[in-house]
Amino acid sequence: MSHTDLSLSLALIGAVFVLAGFVKGVVGLGLPTITMGLLSLTMPPAQAAALLVVPSLATNVWQIAARPGLWALVRRMATLLGGVCVGVAAGAGWLAGDHTGGVGAGLGLALVVYAALGLASVRLAVAPRHERWASPLVGLATGLVTAATGVFVIPAVPYLQALGMEKEELVQALGISFLVSTIALALSLGSAGSLQSATLLGSLLALLPALAGMGLGQWLRRRVRAELFRKIFFSSLLALGAYLIARTLVSH
Repeated sequence: MSHTDLSLSLALIGAVFVLAGFVKGVVGLGLPTITMGLLSLTMPPAQAAALLVVPSLATNVWQIAARPGLWALVRRMATLLGGVCVGVAAGAGWLAGDHTGGVGAGLGLALVVYAALGLASVRLAVAPRHERWASPLVGLATGLVTAATGVFVIPAVPYLQALGMEKEELVQALGISFLVSTIALALSLGSAGSLQSATLLGSLLALLPALAGMGLGQWLRRRVRAELFRKIFFSSLLALGAYLIARTLVSH
């Protein structure tokens, strides 16, 4: 790779993480979704997921530490988090395998489903008595999707939204889920040999633009209507997911 190509690559990665961090700061989620969706256009999904590790860990620690009641929420979510870990372990190696076309299509499908639910403003409701059996199943499904695509929003995010938590508690719950998913994904990538020292250094460097974007997003969240931004966000993800699916179909 020439010096010019390297500079362009680093600039692209930095811009993607600024954008992803910005969206997370405004709406409380979106870092892995945007990062995987955009970086997978120019690099293997496993490499994109490896770059995501450090920024995702740091931004989610920031997100969950901003509110009291952390351990009570962790206990409530324990079976969901356990299911995530089992699912990622069961799908270990999928993201780093040879079937990158299938991974790209899977990522595109996850983005389309997630965006469609967001645009439709679907409001599901799960009664507290059903959490005991639903949480581990949702966690397992989320872990499998994470192992295949590097994105850990489906079905965990719609499920957590359906539990009727108040706004700040929900933001913290999302951060906890994403943090555990990131750790499980990092362990899976490491076991597959996808977390090389150079990639980890790149992930560490990506932390700065991600934090800068998140800080800007949190500043903006207090000054604009989040609902308008969410519509733009989900529309963009829908278009990106459709493109990833179409690209896979055309290439085959």
